[in-house]
Amino acid sequence: MNRLLFAFAGLLCVALISGCAHPISLASDSAGLVGTGSGKSEKSAGLSISAEDRQREVIGPGGGGDKVSYFPYRDLETGIYVALSEKFSRVVRVTGVNDPVVASQGLNYVVTPRIASTSYSPSPFTWPPTVFTVEVTASVVDAQGKAVTEVRAMGEGRAEFDEFKGNFSLAAKRAAEDVLRKLIKALDAATSQLR
Repeated sequence: MNRLLFAFAGLLCVALISGCAHPISLASDSAGLVGTGSGKSEKSAGLSISAEDRQREVIGPGGGGDKVSYFPYRDLETGIYVALSEKFSRVVRVTGVNDPVVASQGLNYVVTPRIASTSYSPSPFTWPPTVFTVEVTASVVDAQGKAVTEVRAMGEGRAEFDEFKGNFSLAAKRAAEDVLRKLIKALDAATSQLR
């Protein structure tokens, strides 16, 4: 019996030291992005996010030695779609440049985003991150797969304890909103390449 109690105490100690991964979400209301672009081109684009990327889970640091887990591609897909819709006359989801939809719908470009993120909190007592960053790099190719341009945006979100009592994802959501607004501006700045 003592061995069993000792083993349980050891496992509990390891769990407390290593922390746990709390789920959060980067998904935010994308409605506020509509109408924030400087004007649409006549070109159309396919948004390519693989099934593998949609299922990609990221585990990063939170506060108190704990970790947070999230699915950046799945969470940001709708927001990226809306951002692209601010630039292009039509946006459809595709599996890649070889997707038959690219040719059948006469798409001009295929856009493949890469997402990088960081999370941080100096708090020894609370687990939600107080600082969160998201970087979206959108590679744009034409319908034949030839590189056209690469558009990059970096967003940051911050939240303090008294703000996120009811929304533990607040810093992440703010970072997502920030990066999507900046992505729209970066797409606007790339107008000469995306004619």
